[in-house]
Formats: sequence, C-alpha cells, structure tokens
Amino acid sequence: MNVILFGGTGMIGRGVLRECLRDDAVTGVLAVGRTPLGVSHPKLREVVQPDPSDLSGLAAELPGHDACFFCLGVSSVGMKEEAYRRVTHDLTLAVARPLAAANPRLTFVYVSGEGTDSTGRGRSMWARVKGRTENDLLELPFRAYMFRPGIVQPVRGIPSKTRLYRTLYTVTAPLIAVLRRIAPNLVTTTEDLGRAMIAVAAGGEVPGRILRPRDINRLGAAPTRHN
Repeated sequence: MNVILFGGTGMIGRGVLRECLRDDAVTGVLAVGRTPLGVSHPKLREVVQPDPSDLSGLAAELPGHDACFFCLGVSSVGMKEEAYRRVTHDLTLAVARPLAAANPRLTFVYVSGEGTDSTGRGRSMWARVKGRTENDLLELPFRAYMFRPGIVQPVRGIPSKTRLYRTLYTVTAPLIAVLRRIAPNLVTTTEDLGRAMIAVAAGGEVPGRILRPRDINRLGAAPTRHN
C-alpha cells in the first residue's frame, strides 16, 4: 500500500514512520510537513512546504494512495480555543476533504486522544475540539478511523519533539513500565500505534471506527513482515 503521512516529525509520527518503512505491506510513504524529517529511505518521499494542508500540488497523485496517517497535532496548553481549533480541526479537515474527494476508498487514520468529547458540549476545550474533528471526519466519504491512545510510551529510540515531554518521559519511564504490566490497556507505544495503523489500512478486523488503547494494542500485536 502507498501511505501519506502528516506529522512525521512528532513523537507519534516518527514511530509510525519507522513502522511504515520497516513493514513490507507498505510500498511507499509520502511525508508532508513543514520541516524535513532528516530520514532517508528508498520508500520515503518528502514534500516540505509552509502549509501542509495545501495539497494542490499533489492533486494528481492523491488517488494513487491507499491510506493517510494523520499524526499532526499540538498541545492545547496555553492556547485559546479559537487558535487550537484552527490547528486541530480546520487544518485536519483541509487535508481530509480533498483526500476523500480524490479517493473514497482511502483509509484515513486520525490520532485523537483518550477522553475526547464526541458530544462537543463538555468542559474540556481540547476534548470538545477533538470531538468535533472526529465527528466531521467520520461524515466524509472515506474509511475514517479515530485512534484514541491513552499514555503513549516512545520506544525504539523515538524522542518526543517537546523538551518538557522528553524530560517527563525520562523521569516517568520506570512508572510507565510498571503501568504497562499492571494496566496494559491504559498504555500503548509508538511501535504499537504504527503497527495498528498499518493493520487497519490493510483491512484487518477492526472493532469500530473509534479505537482505544485496548484495540490499538491488540492490532499492534499482530505479526507483521519486517525488513
């Protein structure tokens, strides 16, 4: 399959990219973003542009892709709702709509978050915005899946892009390791996220359109063919 990846420079995106490049089921990866990945691979092609939602230059190529893994996102800390909505909802839909129009058979996987508010009426700003984003994606004419990971543990040398988060992951790594043993369905890894996305796009058995840590871990544990 041919995959389009957004957010490949972030922690989750880097984990997903790693699994895509290693998995024989993925023939090619088109990574779209604002900054270079700093990665070279025969299966990888990069498009670096100031506005990652502008797909006009790729219009002729969009029908030839089987899946889009949308890992682009920002923390809501310190942001007002309008600004967070522009980055989280508006940018995502600006990418998703032309993809759905170009290829209704495409699988679109959106990285949301555990605690997302599908009603759009809750007190948490980020949860409302994510909920609206999910709902709008699910109405588009393609196969859309919402990934709601809980605690995401970076593995295989994948770093967090945010300095504060890097520090937190270093400090809490022993606690997360214990938590994975006693409550495995609260925690997932960057590796399992990538594998689960590939499994969903490849037509694996999926319990529904909204996938939580238990579902992600089950799909991520499925055997894959790696180089």
